Amino acid sequence: MLHRIGPVGDGRRQANTAAVLRAVLDNGPVSRSEVARLTGLSPASVTRQYAELARLGLVRELPPMTSTRVGRPQVPIDVAAAADGDGPVVAGVHLAVPGTRLVLVDLRGRVLAQEVLERERRDPPFVLGQATERLPGFLEEHLGSRRALALGVAVGGWVDPGRGVVVEHVPLGWNGVPVRELLGAAGLPVHVDSHSRALAHAEVLFGDPRARRSLVHLFVGNVVDAALATGGTVHHGPRAGAGDVAHLPLGEASVRCPCGRTGCFQAAVSEAAAANRAADLGIVPAPDFNDLLDAAASGDRRADALLRRRARLTGRAVALLLDVVNPEVLVLTDQSLILSPHYLPEVHEEVRAHSHVCDDPEEVVVPSSFGTDVLGVAAGAVVLADLYQRPLTLLDSPLNPQPSSQPNSQPDSLPAPPPAAPLDPPLDSHLGPPLSSPSQLPQGALP
Repeated sequence: MLHRIGPVGDGRRQANTAAVLRAVLDNGPVSRSEVARLTGLSPASVTRQYAELARLGLVRELPPMTSTRVGRPQVPIDVAAAADGDGPVVAGVHLAVPGTRLVLVDLRGRVLAQEVLERERRDPPFVLGQATERLPGFLEEHLGSRRALALGVAVGGWVDPGRGVVVEHVPLGWNGVPVRELLGAAGLPVHVDSHSRALAHAEVLFGDPRARRSLVHLFVGNVVDAALATGGTVHHGPRAGAGDVAHLPLGEASVRCPCGRTGCFQAAVSEAAAANRAADLGIVPAPDFNDLLDAAASGDRRADALLRRRARLTGRAVALLLDVVNPEVLVLTDQSLILSPHYLPEVHEEVRAHSHVCDDPEEVVVPSSFGTDVLGVAAGAVVLADLYQRPLTLLDSPLNPQPSSQPNSQPDSLPAPPPAAPLDPPLDSHLGPPLSSPSQLPQGALP
């Protein structure tokens, strides 16, 4: 949910404004007359919707276009993207097993700045308290004159965005953690969702155009989960439980899952599973997925063989998902494929061998559109997905939600995080150094 800045009006007004904003996102810089043609709205309606969006600071006019045609010069409009000026941004927190990532993302989904908070403890009070304590300073250093609209929180596992609760994250050992409530002390409206759903939204908004028709997004890290989108809408399911693919059977009888069965997808291919296997084989001195990647990159044949085997097992699960959903595109987010794309053909070959409906896996199964910025994009997309769907209800997310009446949604013993640093002066008046855009993932596996 987003915060109402002014009178929202009826659903038609909301839909028309969203249509104009999406047309500008997809085609900008673009003239108002072209937006009218693209959306089917009247020029007068486009002008009204533009005025609403400009009042919210989401769009801007650019210098008039030169033209040889007689008449008034056309004034193009575009999304107020902070990478190109001083437009608004969204703050983000990505919660992973090895660390927490803080980010700033502009309205086109581009990561402007990021910082990783390393940690050894995984308990919710420490992890969320650390993020709450550091976030104001991070914003002060990187916002400059820009305005932060809201805070997006992306995390793996089962996440209920309506309640802002991590229902279950097995590697972190979290159950029923009220993330939105605990991060509300950071001083921004907080939106929470799973990183796989967030990245599905990001692909629909900013990535492969085919994703707007139908998409499966598969995330393979320390957790393994998926998201499905059709017609540009990401599916949540009852209690937001859609996308749990961790226990898809891969037929690996030698791999035992904590659930008690053997051959489950996550137990076979997660980064932790691969790192443990590498340590058992003596490839790396201790379980560390980055060390495994480094060993393979340095020419260790055993490390390379282990990663190729892992890619083939992933391909087996991809084939199952393709046969069930038959999407136009399946986007695969996997650190080993981001840093070592030569493992993707192993996935393709396994899909070709096992899928009954996909005969062109090279076209259908593709890596994330966001490269090494993928985790930061996930955090920002949690907010941006709401923004582009409901721009007139910008900035409304409960900072102090009431405890849920549903069982097991909030552990009684969970203390509040440390208090945040003062947010005075207001966030949108902070001055700081120029924004940066790191291009490499820091040491630390995907969540």
